[in-house]
Amino acid sequence: MRPTTADTTPPLDTLMVATCNVLNLANPGRMFYPNQDAYTEAEYGRKVEWLGDRFRTLNADVLAVQEVWDEAALKAAIAHSGLRYDFVSVPGAENDATRHGAQGTPRVGIATRLKVEAVQSFANFPPAFQVDVPGLGPHTRFERPPLVATLRMKHGQRVNVLTAHLKSKRPKFLQDAQGRALEDKDDRKVGALASLRSLVMRGAEAMALRCLVIDLLQRTSVPLVVMGDFNDTPDSVTTQLICATTEIAYDRSARDVALFNAYDLQGEMALKKDVAFSHIHQGSPSVLDQILVSEEFLPRGRNSLGDVRRVDYFNDHLHEGRDRTRSDHGFVRALLRLQMEPQRAQQAPAPVVAAQPPG
Repeated sequence: MRPTTADTTPPLDTLMVATCNVLNLANPGRMFYPNQDAYTEAEYGRKVEWLGDRFRTLNADVLAVQEVWDEAALKAAIAHSGLRYDFVSVPGAENDATRHGAQGTPRVGIATRLKVEAVQSFANFPPAFQVDVPGLGPHTRFERPPLVATLRMKHGQRVNVLTAHLKSKRPKFLQDAQGRALEDKDDRKVGALASLRSLVMRGAEAMALRCLVIDLLQRTSVPLVVMGDFNDTPDSVTTQLICATTEIAYDRSARDVALFNAYDLQGEMALKKDVAFSHIHQGSPSVLDQILVSEEFLPRGRNSLGDVRRVDYFNDHLHEGRDRTRSDHGFVRALLRLQMEPQRAQQAPAPVVAAQPPG
């Protein structure tokens, strides 16, 4: 009697991931932007406690974080959560005898309870992929370098996780070396040009991120999860540039290097409600913080190795008013599943799928 598909399909292992823009997480008493006061000890304590409580609620295997000025502050928030993350890294924001956190702009980082095989930060665009920005010249680097981590799940599955934070829509006005304005910010035409600069810069970063995604996906079966603050919506030109899912309709090979919004793939459709937003600007909610996945997470794809079980948005605090000891972004969490490797599946019982994995 021939075995059925159900008999031969390896059991699925769960992977909980979350992305969190933590809004200028910095040590107390240290200036991070010239026009903002440093955190007092009391403000810092409230921020660390609030974030720690949120991290504990998320209970993710992988936390992708943005807007971290001091790695030490992130570690303090994680310590408050009570969760164990053996690996915490924010390249460019380290704190030790010679390094004093990020300078000029905050950085992205990762915290995980999984085994880490490799971590790499990518500051420069690929060669020959620079873009000229009006009034600024060639744009050749990410303002906040994306971070790629290669991880091993508890039953041996390898997965790549990319954390990103693209340029904001805030107008980019010209300044001198001392930070003094070189343009009239009250001139609406100048403001339009400054907004175009931001768009061009974000588009250039999306293009460079797309190149990185291609390098990670082309001719490999290692699943990829891309998380972060894209400063644009899922249907925007910049997000679609990164995903390239529209090419699938006329190019079958494009699926190999495409990305898919996890929210659109989730299996528990009864839980999919119109509460999917991660930021509120002038009263209008939108999704800026996203979780994208490769074709290995398509439920019925040719190269499927798993699926997206559910995606949750933690955004209640956005209705509580602006407070820099919290965050102005909602946090997004996805419960993913990946097949166990056959030889390991024989050694371990099939996992129980739950809304939250054990801490």
